[in-house]
Amino acid sequence: MKTSTSSMVRAAARNNAEWCAAMSRSHGVEGEFKEQAWAAPARTPLYYPDAVTLVPGANPTALSARIDTVAPGASVKDSFADLDLTGDGFQVLFDARWIHRPAKKPAGPPDLAWEVAGDPEALRDWALAWACGSGDADLFRPELLDDPATFVLAGRSADGRVVSGAVASRSDQVVGISNVFAHDGGPDAAWPDLLCTVHSLFPGLPVVGYEQGDDLAAALRHGFEPIGPLRIWIHPGRD
Repeated sequence: MKTSTSSMVRAAARNNAEWCAAMSRSHGVEGEFKEQAWAAPARTPLYYPDAVTLVPGANPTALSARIDTVAPGASVKDSFADLDLTGDGFQVLFDARWIHRPAKKPAGPPDLAWEVAGDPEALRDWALAWACGSGDADLFRPELLDDPATFVLAGRSADGRVVSGAVASRSDQVVGISNVFAHDGGPDAAWPDLLCTVHSLFPGLPVVGYEQGDDLAAALRHGFEPIGPLRIWIHPGRD
C-alpha cells in the first residue's frame, strides 16, 4: 500500500526526533516524547533542536514551556512549518524541506569501502572527517555507539582515510539520513555510494531526511522528492 505524503512527513519527523533524542542522550541530556512533540528541558548539543514537533498544529505555548528559553539558543524544529512562535519570543532561523526516496536499489556498487563505525576510534576518525577542521568533532561522543538505531557510515579511500560519510537513523517505517559529506565533490559525490550502502543495510525501508539550498538540489538529483516544508525557530534568551 502506498504511503501518503502526509504520513511520510510524520514518519520523517518522528525519525528525526528519535535521532535528536539519541544525540542528546549521548551528551547526558534526556528528552521526553509526548503526543505533540519530543522536547528536552536542558540545552541540547550544538546544531540539535531542543524540541521537534511530531504532529501538525502543536500548541506553541505548551511547547515553549517544555524547553529552556532563559539561556540564548533554544531552538524548535517545526516539522510542518505551521506554527507561529513569535509570541513566545522565537525568530525564524531557516526553512528547509523534508525529502523522501523510495526503497529501491541504486545502480552500481559503491566506489569506496564503506563501514559502520563500531568503536570509539572509528567514530573519532569519522567525526574528524565530518568536521573538516571546524573544531566540532567532539559533538559525536562514544556514547552514541550504544544506540542500536544509529549507524555512523564511513566511506574510506584506498589508503584508509574517511573521505565521505553520513549518519543513518533506523525506525520502524523509514531510515533517516543526516550529516552527509564528501571531501571531494560534496553531496553529489556522496549520495550514490551512500544510497548503495543504505540499501544494503536496510533494503526494505524508504530513505528520508531534510535539506535546503544546494544540498536540497543535490538530493533531488539523486532520486529524492520534496514532501513537505519544515522551519527552524531560535530563541534569543531572556535577560
